[in-house]
Amino acid sequence: MKPRYAVARLLRLIAESPDRAVAFCPVFGSCGGCQLQHLNYPAQLAWKRNVVRQALARIGSADDVEVAPAIGMAEPRAYRNKMALVVDRATKPPALGFYRQRSHAVVAIDRCPVVAPGLDDLLQRLDRARGTPAVEAMLSESRHLVARSSAAGGEIVLTITSDRRSGAASAAAAQLLRDVPGLRGVENSFELPGANAILGRKRQRLAGSVEIDEVIAGIRYRIAAGSFFQINTEIVSRIFEILGPRLARPARVVDLYCGVGTFSLFFARHGWSVVGIEEDSRAVAQARANARLNGLERYVRFETGRVEHAVASARVAPALRDASVVFLDPPRKGSDEATLGAIAHAKPQIWYLSCDAATLARDSKFLVAKGYRITAVQPFDMFPQTGHVESLAFFEPTSA
Repeated sequence: MKPRYAVARLLRLIAESPDRAVAFCPVFGSCGGCQLQHLNYPAQLAWKRNVVRQALARIGSADDVEVAPAIGMAEPRAYRNKMALVVDRATKPPALGFYRQRSHAVVAIDRCPVVAPGLDDLLQRLDRARGTPAVEAMLSESRHLVARSSAAGGEIVLTITSDRRSGAASAAAAQLLRDVPGLRGVENSFELPGANAILGRKRQRLAGSVEIDEVIAGIRYRIAAGSFFQINTEIVSRIFEILGPRLARPARVVDLYCGVGTFSLFFARHGWSVVGIEEDSRAVAQARANARLNGLERYVRFETGRVEHAVASARVAPALRDASVVFLDPPRKGSDEATLGAIAHAKPQIWYLSCDAATLARDSKFLVAKGYRITAVQPFDMFPQTGHVESLAFFEPTSA
């Protein structure tokens, strides 16, 4: 029992709901990765729409806002293009897995049905090889393995995270590159910024190239294993489809929390003038490279900095005042009052992409109090089989 919620445990199933499904993963219920495999997919989509509706009503005091049906996937499995494995060094040889629900205990796995096929193959090969001298030595010095694959080309990059620079990872990299189909490159990430971090402050390329290309709606993105890039390319393309009709007449947009330029370049491709803000300097460097890759440099400008500080800076504040639209895609904790207040003062339209219904509702309430109204809310199933839901909310100022 927690102050704001309780956790229950199923003791006996008396009668099955017609929405109940048989979980397709053998570790469902213990692994913390998925929470909804026992619910059939149409019911998952309906449940997620209701999560957004209830959050807006309960937290955002917006019970009159219509929430559209959630847009899902054609096949809600094998979709994740990024996999972050935990290395369990308590076993010999070390095992690979994910954290148990509400715990830091590791559930060992040898496959995962929600990651992309190439990542699942990588996981199976690593599991079979973990007792070999080179791979066992690598895992013994590792904390996490982070891999990303490209739906466009099937290529994979792997980051091996260790406390300090790993000689064993360097020794194993060439073998992995030779033995794993589609593996393009391996790097070592080390000097972690915190106990729960999965990537370190420093990176060292060990073998091959540490970047791969992804293509969405004709736009090429060059990304690394640790890049801030959406994990479900099919749903990103569906978000693009919803945004597309709103971009018919080019204007100015400020893209906050822009990552490697996923949405900035989509706006630029439609002729919009874009200023993107991102705290991570590596992501900004990739965003600029992605703009060059697509020949869109003249449409975009990327700035490095914390969003709440950048919106008040001399380099960004004028762009905010001139913008017709502010697009923001903040982390799960949502935005903050300094950022939202600066946006509300400039009075642009706001397109808010959120991965957490509760923080979207909280920020919506703040914006409404500052003179905005919600005109549309569209949920997307970016994370099938999990309790997470992505939502795109549109706001307009009630007065200029």
